[in-house]
Amino acid sequence: MSDSSVPLARPLRRIFAPVRALFVSDASAGVLLILVAAAAMIAANSPFAGEYRDLFYGKLPWTPIEKLKDLHYWINDGLMAIFFFVVGLEVKREIVSGQLSDPAARRLPMLAAASGMAVPAIVYLAVSGGGEYTNGWAIPAATDIAFAMGVLGLLGSRVPASLRLFLLTVAIVDDIGAVVVIAVFYTKSLYTMWLVASIVVFGLLLALNRFRVSVFWPYILLAVVLWYCVLNSGVHATIAGVVAALTIPLRRRDGNSMLEKLEHGLAPWSAYLVVPVFGFANAGVSLAGMGPEALLDALPIAIAAGLVIGKQVGIFSVVFLADKTGFAPRPENASWAEIWGVSILCGIGFTMSIFIGGLAFPDQPLLIEEAKIGILTGSAISAVLGFIVLRLTTTHPEEECNDQGNQPTEA
Repeated sequence: MSDSSVPLARPLRRIFAPVRALFVSDASAGVLLILVAAAAMIAANSPFAGEYRDLFYGKLPWTPIEKLKDLHYWINDGLMAIFFFVVGLEVKREIVSGQLSDPAARRLPMLAAASGMAVPAIVYLAVSGGGEYTNGWAIPAATDIAFAMGVLGLLGSRVPASLRLFLLTVAIVDDIGAVVVIAVFYTKSLYTMWLVASIVVFGLLLALNRFRVSVFWPYILLAVVLWYCVLNSGVHATIAGVVAALTIPLRRRDGNSMLEKLEHGLAPWSAYLVVPVFGFANAGVSLAGMGPEALLDALPIAIAAGLVIGKQVGIFSVVFLADKTGFAPRPENASWAEIWGVSILCGIGFTMSIFIGGLAFPDQPLLIEEAKIGILTGSAISAVLGFIVLRLTTTHPEEECNDQGNQPTEA
């Protein structure tokens, strides 16, 4: 190859790098969610809006469970249990053998996640004024792992590996907090017999773990039974997914990883089927009859402010204080501008925020729709702003290294 072809290949590679990034694992799930959310908004505001709504909210005469009376309930209370099951597997792996297993390594992300949930809630309550909106305080407290990691994926290797790990760990701890919030604050009433049955089934799952049963089907079977019992107990059914996941053994008797095999098998289904289906069923907001003033209502403004302002302030301030006081060092090789950019990305709250929004305002469709507007607006602003900050403040070490390595040398 002639020397003249090298300068030509280099800019072409730079031009097509963002397109190539769409197909790497970190970015693809997030990009898919963006497309799904856009498709849902188009469907909800198209001539087929009626068909879109009937698809998810039309009655299902064949359902054996009265509570799951339409497809929307099956998705939110049933299919999403798989998402929470995968979250539970990931949480257990991280706690037992991952980043959360080291007290020193988990100190900063756990503190950042806690502040990143508390400050958005405070901002939300301050902006909304409380009242009928009080129950939605947890909506801006969650970070969407797929979306946030997807944006980082689009940036390639510009972002230091330590910051990627920091964001992932914060999001995992954030998920733990969100699950606790759902279980504690969004459980209206408990039915004792079903709750006792749930505890018994959970005990059987623990027994399988204790006796190191190394085949999957007994766990899956009991997990389904647990889901049904929890569904009728008053606790949200998806909590069963997390609880069941925590009973999966880390390793088989022969030493091979059992938990990771199940996680790797289910994670693609969760990322590329369960979450997109949930997104398509829930992200469609009909703007019919809504004027520009709808975007300025207290609820969507409060949620967007919690995601955009509360998240970055809560996370960045804690990292700064922890580093300056010596409590925990900031991520290695990361500048303060890069940490700020990642803190902004944590304001992407698509999946879990929409899920909590539905729990916060049951039987109040108008408030749920307004909440979705706030979530989509706040998440979009956080994604774009975080991307711009990181794009302008980071370098691309791999690309620079390759460019230098491809420079023609003098004879």
